[in-house]
Amino acid sequence: MSSQEGLRSAAWSGGDDLAAESVAAIVAEGLTGTAQPRGRVAVLIPDATRTVDLTVLVPAVVDLLLARDCEVDVVVALGTHQPMSDDEIGAMIGVPAPEWAARFPHTWIGNHEWYEPGCLVPVGTIAEDRVADLSGGLLSEAIPVDVNGRVASADHVVVVGPVFPHEVVGFSGGNKYLFPGVSGSHMIARTHWLGALIGSTHLIGTPGVTPVRALIDEAAGLLSATRHCVAVVTGPGGRIRGVAVGTPEGAWRQASEWSAQLHVAYVDEPYDRALAVMPRMYADLWTGAKGMYKLDPVMADGGVLTIYAPHITEFSVSHGEVLDRIGYHVVDYFLQQWERFRDEPWGILAHSTHLRGSGSYDSVAGERSRITVVLATGISRERCESAGLGWRDPATVDPATFAAEADDRCLVVPHAGEQLYRLRTQDRT
Repeated sequence: MSSQEGLRSAAWSGGDDLAAESVAAIVAEGLTGTAQPRGRVAVLIPDATRTVDLTVLVPAVVDLLLARDCEVDVVVALGTHQPMSDDEIGAMIGVPAPEWAARFPHTWIGNHEWYEPGCLVPVGTIAEDRVADLSGGLLSEAIPVDVNGRVASADHVVVVGPVFPHEVVGFSGGNKYLFPGVSGSHMIARTHWLGALIGSTHLIGTPGVTPVRALIDEAAGLLSATRHCVAVVTGPGGRIRGVAVGTPEGAWRQASEWSAQLHVAYVDEPYDRALAVMPRMYADLWTGAKGMYKLDPVMADGGVLTIYAPHITEFSVSHGEVLDRIGYHVVDYFLQQWERFRDEPWGILAHSTHLRGSGSYDSVAGERSRITVVLATGISRERCESAGLGWRDPATVDPATFAAEADDRCLVVPHAGEQLYRLRTQDRT
């Protein structure tokens, strides 16, 4: 057991995979005694856009809770991602949906239904002065906080999921599975817009508590439930390299330190060209944009970053209509025309500017981006260019020969989205 505050148990393998038995033992050590017998427990897990072996984690956690006669709700923390089918959830946790009742009695398993009226329950408000303090003055309004009803009514909450460098909060995981994972639009919009105001490259991979995480942690404190977390870091195929169990703050802090070692690659010089090859787990650009976020820090000014994903045909399955209307722009484009955009969903504005990247805008010079983002996807040239993005026919892209086509420094990432690339001079540890 570590002496780190909020950490009950931990194991770190360095470069090797942890055996399933070792993971289960660490989970049992960390969670034993954290949930009262016959209590209601909400277990929050990621959707399929995160690479992690839930076939080990979910049984280890749920079986422990059921042994204490708890009623368990396993909630897929979608945020505002598209919902997963029962079959997809079953494949992700390693238990087919028809077998759930027998394998996990007294257990409900399903999505955070953010799209359904009545899903959310208010749990409090973060006061205006507190928001201003935590955001460094970038936001100055009270934020109503609401969460999934199953979470709001739980006696205990157990977060189960991986930690990676993240463009909005610094490192993902921990209380982020609550906000935005199972929360309503107020917190989602404000935290993501705060991230946009600070800038992705200033947040992603930043160790410790960023202003966005501070706001998320504040909101989590409004829940009446006790909160615990099984935070993991993963290698190829989602295999577990480290597991930390404790409070969401303590377990996350340990896992984020491991993630900084495992998920950040350093290079000496910036690249003029890059190709982010997106795996099929990213079904739309809303999630596939992680190819941009993870490579942006190593792109030279004026560089061209191509997102290669022929399977992606929509900007966003959930929010495509808004993105078709507002397009993709640098943050100044929105701020300089705030009266025009202030009533648009702030979380969608944040996604827009995160993908477009840093740059400038004024009414005379127009909009200028630090780098050019090109989509080689199933989205049409007309839609890409209308939205302010570059376009390339994906049929003309061969990842195996892409670097050879360039006459300058070029980076090709074959499984993009989770590994952060950073210049060695940007090391923040």
